[in-house]
Amino acid sequence: MSVYLYRWGKFAFRRKWIVLPVWLLLFVLLGGLGATLSKPMTNDFSMPELPSARANEILDKHFPGMSEQFEFDAVSGTYVIAAPEGQQLTDPANRAAIDALITKLGDLDIVDHQAELTNPVAVAEKMGCLADPDPELCSSAPLNVLSETAPNTVATLNVPFTIPGVTDVTDAQRDAAYEVAADARNAGLTVEISGSVAMKQEQPSGKSELIGMGVALIVMVVAFGAIVAAVVPIVTAIVGLGAATSLILLGTSVIEVPSFTTFLASMIGIALSIDYALFIVSRYKHELAVRESAEEAAGTALGTAGSAVVFAGLTVIIALGALSIVGVQFLTFMGLGGAVAAAFAVLTAITLMPALMGAFGNALFKPKLPLVAKHDPEDDSVVTLGQRFGRLIGKAPWVALVLSVVVLGALAAPAAGLNLGLPGEDSMPKDSTVRKAYELRTEGFGEGSNGVLMVVTDLSAVPADRREDAVAALRDRLESYPDMDYVTQPRWSGEDKQGAMLNGVPKSGPNDQDTKDLVAEARGAEADLKAEYGMEYGITGTTAIYADVDHVLLSKIVPYLAIVAGAAFVLLILVFRSILVPLTAALGFLLSMGATFGATVLIFQEGWLGLVADPQPLVSFLPIMLIGLVFGLAMDYQVFLVTRMREEYVHGKSPKEAMIAGYHHGARVVTSAAIIMISVFGSFILETDVTAKSMGFALAAGVAIDAFIVRMIVVPALLVIMGKWSWWMPKWLDRIVPDIDVEGAKLEQLRNQHAETVKQPVTVG
Repeated sequence: MSVYLYRWGKFAFRRKWIVLPVWLLLFVLLGGLGATLSKPMTNDFSMPELPSARANEILDKHFPGMSEQFEFDAVSGTYVIAAPEGQQLTDPANRAAIDALITKLGDLDIVDHQAELTNPVAVAEKMGCLADPDPELCSSAPLNVLSETAPNTVATLNVPFTIPGVTDVTDAQRDAAYEVAADARNAGLTVEISGSVAMKQEQPSGKSELIGMGVALIVMVVAFGAIVAAVVPIVTAIVGLGAATSLILLGTSVIEVPSFTTFLASMIGIALSIDYALFIVSRYKHELAVRESAEEAAGTALGTAGSAVVFAGLTVIIALGALSIVGVQFLTFMGLGGAVAAAFAVLTAITLMPALMGAFGNALFKPKLPLVAKHDPEDDSVVTLGQRFGRLIGKAPWVALVLSVVVLGALAAPAAGLNLGLPGEDSMPKDSTVRKAYELRTEGFGEGSNGVLMVVTDLSAVPADRREDAVAALRDRLESYPDMDYVTQPRWSGEDKQGAMLNGVPKSGPNDQDTKDLVAEARGAEADLKAEYGMEYGITGTTAIYADVDHVLLSKIVPYLAIVAGAAFVLLILVFRSILVPLTAALGFLLSMGATFGATVLIFQEGWLGLVADPQPLVSFLPIMLIGLVFGLAMDYQVFLVTRMREEYVHGKSPKEAMIAGYHHGARVVTSAAIIMISVFGSFILETDVTAKSMGFALAAGVAIDAFIVRMIVVPALLVIMGKWSWWMPKWLDRIVPDIDVEGAKLEQLRNQHAETVKQPVTVG
């Protein structure tokens, strides 16, 4: 491969005014087609078949239309009403204020007028719960009549809305839903809204990307000692990301593409494009000092660093593309979008970059900036900080290895307490109406009231005279669980009683692990009840669905990691022609992942350092996203650093000398690339959304831990300890594995052959 890329690099450098117009034409063509043929992106959130889907089927059979409220895109809204301090909602003035609120809700065009809204006080009164409330009967009343401290002070009013989906809710509609209760608030009531109708969709501020790009520019100015050379990678990033985004938009003309597909593409496209361009330009700068021409330097840079970029990019593409095995649509498309962006990052680095180097010529590294451009950091005659650090590792590899593993182990320990969940009302900002409604309902009805489990039964196979007994047995079983607060009386589907519905209220909140365990226990009882009565049932509701999503995502981590690691292992065998180096790369990744999860748990789940004012469980899809992204980037740095070490080993140095020399040449560029990634990801900590904060922190921490501890300490130390065994490969495998020559050994042979040809005397006559 190195020879082909070497020849292409020289061609693109020399024929720059052919390559650049072709790229311009491709960029304009893709942009034009994408803008012209693109269709609106969808907001569908599909999942593989979940256990809660069975409950929805029973609902559709016996309670038609009710399952719609549990769709991911359904618009829901519940008004939580509290009486003024020292008063009750049953007081005439407060009861009248609620009646007035219901009248106003009936006038809103976004409310389903076919549904009849009833004052919760009147409902409780009709149930006979105001005079002498019976716990068995009144536990399901929409008024907290059973409270020992402040009865009749909090009520809930479920309101059906006609808005098609959560992404269709406009700011005006959200404001209207809130302001309709203004008169009730003026009357002294506290009225807050829970549900998707009140949740504002947080949009990225744009500050994160700008900060990331700004830091990247500064890092490259320091790395290259020149402004022009620092700007060129930004150019390739803009072109690569623009082309990738246009292709994704073009894809909407053929298939339905979720609107969040471009999120990961933007993050990955910018970071990888800059990283790959940085790697090639750094090698080009070094080759300029040792080659006879700029064209030869460009060819050599592309033949060596460009080969590493191709295989580094392939690991990222594999890691992101494999997200499709999870079976979650938004993860599949985010992964594919990121893979497309990674592919264009590689393409621009190996095709556009050499042409840009040729176009700028000698001006690429001029004018040199003072202080930061004193010397070539890869000059073998200069002792750099990276070289000193490499020598230190070489002198005491066991000490470096043990200390690193101890630090990583200490960071990983908190990961044992990892708790996952999906963003719910309890994770909203404390000053939001949704969060206030959550707290009010918790105060009035208990925390479990925010995560009610809907249990629906199919009794069509149960003899008619045993149906009530079957449901009673189910209710008794559910109430017997320690984590269940209470279960409501059944609601029958009709006179034939072929279906029944009960609500189970847990003692803990929706994202609490006890609640998730309760869902699993309740489902596990079906086999016994079916054997005795012939009944079937399912459990649904937001809490049950979230628990199902958590289970699906967690169950896919191991097969996903196996596929990605297996494919990358084969790829790294091709790159390094070694068994142990790919193995240490994979084991090192496990160490960095454990440490990253531990650090993220400490900050966002335990609340260390005060980075988040309200610690919450980590979002469910964070682990699998983190594994995919950081694995791809970790293999990038593995390839960037260790290919240079192998190059030195192939050219005759001892394993220890090769490690130090490779460290000398590769440490600065890997450090620069990692800092750029950390700044791009870490800037998302500035976002207001906690999910974006945690994702940005986890990605930044993952890159920092993997690059600076695993790739730059653990792996070099292991290479010294293993010695020549690092580059061992069984002879039978060596024969069947193609030699792709990432380290550029064939380039030296090509040059030597060319030199011998030039030296041969020319015979005349």
